[in-house]
Amino acid sequence: MLRKVKIFLEMIKFEHTLFALPFAYMGAVLGSVVVFGHLPSWAQIGWVSLAMVGARTAAMSLNRLIDKAIDAKNPRTKNRAIPAGLLNTAEMIVFIAVSFLLLFWATSQLSSLSMKLLPIAVFFLVFYSYTKRFTWLCHVILGMTIALAPLGGWVAITGKIDLVSLVFYIAVASWTAGFDVIYACQDEDYDRKEGLYSIPSRFGVAAALRIARGMHIVTALGLGALYFMTDLSWWYFAGLVIAYALMVKEHRLVKPNDLSKLNTAFFTMNGVLSVVMFAFTLLDVVVR
Repeated sequence: MLRKVKIFLEMIKFEHTLFALPFAYMGAVLGSVVVFGHLPSWAQIGWVSLAMVGARTAAMSLNRLIDKAIDAKNPRTKNRAIPAGLLNTAEMIVFIAVSFLLLFWATSQLSSLSMKLLPIAVFFLVFYSYTKRFTWLCHVILGMTIALAPLGGWVAITGKIDLVSLVFYIAVASWTAGFDVIYACQDEDYDRKEGLYSIPSRFGVAAALRIARGMHIVTALGLGALYFMTDLSWWYFAGLVIAYALMVKEHRLVKPNDLSKLNTAFFTMNGVLSVVMFAFTLLDVVVR
């Protein structure tokens, strides 16, 4: 069982939770401070953490299960756990069920609005994995799904959705969609051959990288807007400058004729960016 769990965690890239979890915390902290004037409790942060782990694990597990036939034919993904026979469908269903139960349980301990909006979140968690079969806007759908993390953190603590939370949602959605477009560049040829939809397979790598850059400009504007829409001070602004530098670096690492540094651009730059934004936001509100 321990071996299966290890294989499962490796398969769903559990470490990639680092992308969304800091933004979920940022949503919870910023929402609590903006609406109530104080930090959320440790118990609230704990339930947000469990909800995030459940949602992300369920989404990635479903994606791997739904895409098992596609992954088996792609040279880049054919050695993943399901195509390689390390996990079977029945085991995946158990893992998915446990993940959704964790999500439901944790959400029930948070605001009533969180429970009311949970079906929408579950729909996006399931729906995203099918979008590459019929639309090259699949990256945008993924962004809308991942951005439920900061919005969910905000709603979990405050029990409301307002303009600040929506701006934050759009910023994170654009950020996620942008780096997913970059990641998809490595599968341009395969996606086109198999009739799968993506921005790189539809427009080519060069255009895809320009589109990703535009998405990250939206992110920069959205995160910058938070500075003016709240009482955040120069600590947040310092984190914002670092985040901008990381996005610039990310786009300099990948070129249409050279994707050799794509993994660094995708994982390292974005993982650091999310942690930086949360850390400086927390530092800002704690110091003040």
